[in-house]
Amino acid sequence: MDATQPDPLDVPGLLDFYRRYGFVVLRGLLPAATVDQIEAECTRAQRAVLEGTVPQRYGSTQYLDARFADAAATVPAAEVEPAGSEPYVNYVEHVEELSPAVRTVASHPLLVTALRRLLGGEIWTLGDAGSGVIYQDARPGRESGYTRIGWHSDWQAMPSLDVWPGAAFTIHVDETSPANGFLRVVPGSHRWATPPPYRNINNAPVPVDARPAGGHTDTPPPFPMPLGFEKVPGEIALYADRGDVLLHDAYLWHAAARATDDTTLRRHVRAGYYAGDRASYREQFVKNAAR
Repeated sequence: MDATQPDPLDVPGLLDFYRRYGFVVLRGLLPAATVDQIEAECTRAQRAVLEGTVPQRYGSTQYLDARFADAAATVPAAEVEPAGSEPYVNYVEHVEELSPAVRTVASHPLLVTALRRLLGGEIWTLGDAGSGVIYQDARPGRESGYTRIGWHSDWQAMPSLDVWPGAAFTIHVDETSPANGFLRVVPGSHRWATPPPYRNINNAPVPVDARPAGGHTDTPPPFPMPLGFEKVPGEIALYADRGDVLLHDAYLWHAAARATDDTTLRRHVRAGYYAGDRASYREQFVKNAAR
């Protein structure tokens, strides 16, 4: 969807497209200079996390490859690559606090207005109770702790809470392709009542009080969601250009394909907005912090 008009909500069919397929791409919303600024500021933040010149709050080891976990224990959130190559960080959390450009775009009036329309009410972010806005460097290569991710829907990360409906936004720093990796989505899957996985692919426990299913209807999926990277009937490759802003529903099935060229980069900025019960998340956050 081309968002070069003053108000992207005036683009014919934007809301209908999103509600039918579970995603929409806003193209032309961000000036090239803004994307350049996001890239420069996020790169500096990434280096600061690696060098330990910012608090560990900004670095995450959650998705590190086990081969690099020992190195990450001494270098905050760092990915230590093989001899002769340069270490780097896959994730910078709360990057909006380190990048004024990210902070501005994450609260862009047109973006927020679009998400309010899509989610049907007032919206909010996790803020300090979560990871904030995340800068993600998903470059490929055996040195990377994040090269692809299996099938999932975002609601499965918090299946016990009443924070839904929700939607994620992703600002693409790099265009995507088979060479550097891309998003796989199943259009319309946000309308299925998808159960939480019978087990989590990361071996994290599925909460015993998880909702039985999440989706915009009571219609069950026509087939089970794979835990890995299998081909799913109806899936499409969703390619993005530099500066594109992707909005996708929290119930949408999606996965990230691995790049075919290990010399490429695939960087983006992402976060979520929610329209459900904010208090339920705050209560869960306080409980977890007290443990």
